[in-house]
Amino acid sequence: MKTSEIKELTDKEIIEKIQLETEALVRLKMNHAVSPLDNPTKIKVARRNIARLKTVLSQRELKQN
Repeated sequence: MKTSEIKELTDKEIIEKIQLETEALVRLKMNHAVSPLDNPTKIKVARRNIARLKTVLSQRELKQN
């Protein structure tokens, strides 16, 4: 997910996306611990998506204050 796409979302949608991405990351890590994933870079992509979402959310909070 690109930053430009994230900026178009509302705060509520961003929070929901963070929760979904976090759950997906946990599942990926669990699956990878049990048996190696076909594409382990999915874990890195999920972490970076969560970071992007949190960054945009914190930037919006700073602008409001």
